[in-house]
Amino acid sequence: MHVVGIDQTLVDIDARVPEELLVRYGLPKGGSTIIESDVAAELYAELLAERLISYEFAGGTVGNTLHNYSLLADDPSILLGVMSENIRLGTSGYRYLSNTSSRVNLDHLQPVDGPIGRCFALVTPDGERSFAISAGSMNQLRPESIPPQVFDNASALVLSAYLLRCKPGEPMPDATLRAIELAKEHGVPVVLTLGTRFVIEERPAFWREFISRHVDVLAMNEEEGEALTGASEPLIACDRALEFTSLVLCTAGPVGLYLAGFTDDEVKRATRYPLLPGAIPEFNRHEFSRPILRSRCQNPVRVYAHIAPYHGGPTKITSTNGAGDAALSALLHDMSANRYHRATVPNSAKHVRDFLTYSSMSQVCRYANRVSYEVLVQASPRLTRGLPEREEGLDDEKYWAM
Repeated sequence: MHVVGIDQTLVDIDARVPEELLVRYGLPKGGSTIIESDVAAELYAELLAERLISYEFAGGTVGNTLHNYSLLADDPSILLGVMSENIRLGTSGYRYLSNTSSRVNLDHLQPVDGPIGRCFALVTPDGERSFAISAGSMNQLRPESIPPQVFDNASALVLSAYLLRCKPGEPMPDATLRAIELAKEHGVPVVLTLGTRFVIEERPAFWREFISRHVDVLAMNEEEGEALTGASEPLIACDRALEFTSLVLCTAGPVGLYLAGFTDDEVKRATRYPLLPGAIPEFNRHEFSRPILRSRCQNPVRVYAHIAPYHGGPTKITSTNGAGDAALSALLHDMSANRYHRATVPNSAKHVRDFLTYSSMSQVCRYANRVSYEVLVQASPRLTRGLPEREEGLDDEKYWAM
């Protein structure tokens, strides 16, 4: 089993900058701004000259997720996007290829005559991140470059909201819709990560309709959830998002993360953990349930799970960039494990219903939380190693999504 993803191929450039730099380049603090290639060249030259760059890594929210998935699962994933036809040492294309796991299949990338994208993550002294994105040719993926065969035996199609935020005439949105069409034809769940609240705030009604029509699994943080649903409380945002999709993963910073979805009434499972207070009282009552697509539930009931940050969270966070992508990669690993087990052991009691995940909602939260922690304690938005061996003190439910 494998995961397919479409991404805007780009390199992340992380830099610690004074606030006056944002002012000089006209970059809104905390925002995400598209900049022209000449501005990107000038900005990069200044960051390099002033030695403000902390690191440069292959990036893109879907690229990060696929890299992490392949590292966790030790299984292939397939990335669809573009790549510079001519690559030289030190260029963005070179850095992208050298920082991507060899388990990520790049054979289907569409060659382009020009650079891929660059994303500057500019961190001011107060810790706020502001993004400046130079698109290059990253949005030039054409619909005919989406090969139908990559969806055979796929566990999920992973997309980002950024894919539909392009200049008029760029083919990436049409390529994205073509991939969704092929995924649906092959019975492959469509997973959407929202990317940033600014993209959703531009047209929330559009995104609610898009998710309702196309998306089975939604990944977001609490700010994106508020932009989509109007609810600032993460649990309520998850609950409202279930009006549009079947499963929601929401990372909420120091609060931890939430998972919300549907299961069938006859297969719901009560938790053995203490019941939690919240905006929905005792919301985790059935967190030992496994989620099912709402359309495949005879009598759907909503189920929720939550976990606080692993070990209280890192004592020092270098960057939060990629933490949400890491959490999503863990969920995808569990979804893929479920499909693999169903294909190899179809008569197992694990498959009395067409569940989305192998593990319970509670255990998926644990796994996603643990993987996210590993990104928070390093500088790179991508995992640089697998997880340590299983830890003591966990209950007898399956922790690892294997």
